[in-house]
Amino acid sequence: MTPRELMATAIVPGGGEELRLYRRGADFMILLDRAELMSTRMSGSEEALAEMTCARLHDRPRPHLLIGGYGMGFTLRAALAALDDTARITVVELVPEIIAWARGPMASLMAGCLDDPRVRLVEGDVASVIAETASAYDAILLDVDNGPDGLTRTDNDRLYSTRGLAAAKRALTPDGILSIWSAAPDPVFSRRLASAGFRTDEVVVRARSNGKGPRHVIWFATPAGPGMPQ
Repeated sequence: MTPRELMATAIVPGGGEELRLYRRGADFMILLDRAELMSTRMSGSEEALAEMTCARLHDRPRPHLLIGGYGMGFTLRAALAALDDTARITVVELVPEIIAWARGPMASLMAGCLDDPRVRLVEGDVASVIAETASAYDAILLDVDNGPDGLTRTDNDRLYSTRGLAAAKRALTPDGILSIWSAAPDPVFSRRLASAGFRTDEVVVRARSNGKGPRHVIWFATPAGPGMPQ
């Protein structure tokens, strides 16, 4: 077996945890302790997050998407491929080194997506960006941490709390979509989405683009209007 090579490390702002970038042959992976957060071998569910969200936008004109977490760029590249030239995508990444890695050792994987004229990159906390915005986004796509059950940063919990969901609802257009990726089901969070006034569609997707690998979950949540079932 090809040995795994440590390429770089980074500290998560506000959390203190260390992320480690490894390469094994042509594959890259980012780990927290022994937990693999993302890998080039498993991109299917991150791509599905974008593809299925864009399909639900029903070709609305000039859509504006907010992507929380660049990661390895799978969600961003899939969104760019699915949207036309009128779209705008704001990408918010908390860890500066993630972007440095994308432009450095993983530049071939990036495929120029961060330099696409439709993309605006913000280095910061996506929860803060959401809280400061009203009725701006046709879709908010969150692939932060391992989902609602935070792993890398306790502050991520505020994204998925009742208050965080209320902020996301305010940041969306009236018919906007909140799409949330998770490594595993979370019935408590599903109920929280409903209590926050969202109608939800919970979809199970495979981790690999070939339809294999672990099962991940994506919630597609839309604001429920007055008198509408949640």
